Amino acid sequence: MKTTAFIKLGILFLSFQIGSAQDVTDFFSKSNTFFTTYVKNGLVDYKAIQSNPELLLEVLDLGKTISISKSDAKNYQAFWINGYNLHVIKGIVDNYPVKSPLDIKGFFDKTKRDIGGKQITLNDIENKLLRGNFPQEARFHFVLVCAGLGCPPIINEAYTPEKLESQLERQTTLALNNSNFIKTKGRKVQLSQIFEWYKGDFTQGGKSEIDYVNQFREEKLDTSAKIGYYPYDWSLNEIK
Repeated sequence: MKTTAFIKLGILFLSFQIGSAQDVTDFFSKSNTFFTTYVKNGLVDYKAIQSNPELLLEVLDLGKTISISKSDAKNYQAFWINGYNLHVIKGIVDNYPVKSPLDIKGFFDKTKRDIGGKQITLNDIENKLLRGNFPQEARFHFVLVCAGLGCPPIINEAYTPEKLESQLERQTTLALNNSNFIKTKGRKVQLSQIFEWYKGDFTQGGKSEIDYVNQFREEKLDTSAKIGYYPYDWSLNEIK
């Protein structure tokens, strides 16, 4: 009897693992379909999503019960990056039409999102689950998209564990070589306020912000340049 019970328990556990793995695979696949459908040139078609929310709701419903250990770093990071971006879009769609995410009270720091078995704010996804668990990974700032035009542009595909490293590298490189994101004039450099708000992420190990940027630049910045920060553009990143 004990042997039979043990076998049944093992089958149940294996079935649960297979089911969980399938849910994660489906989440990434459906997320990819969603971003491919509704994101173009770094902008989001919020109006079209509001008219046809079924795919977004299906993806978010899948994400509610998925649990991934932070020790499974690539799966964990890809899941929470997509989760953040999807819930930003859901928050905008729920309030659309709107001119800026800042027009929605508590958008980042108060409203709880139902994902990964948690009720969690966008700020806590970013700062506790991602930055908090992986403090060396400053490239998160170039893939988490806050619905403002000041953010690096959102991509029209899902982040996946298999491609995550190349996606992080690509998006960071694109942002830091974009003259609208890193503005230069003579020996003066104007950086996004992201570098001001999260300066510690970019100056680890005694590096300067310019040292960090130059890791990804084709045309290197003068390391003695005077740094300033231009105002963040919170206008909505929408397709009009």
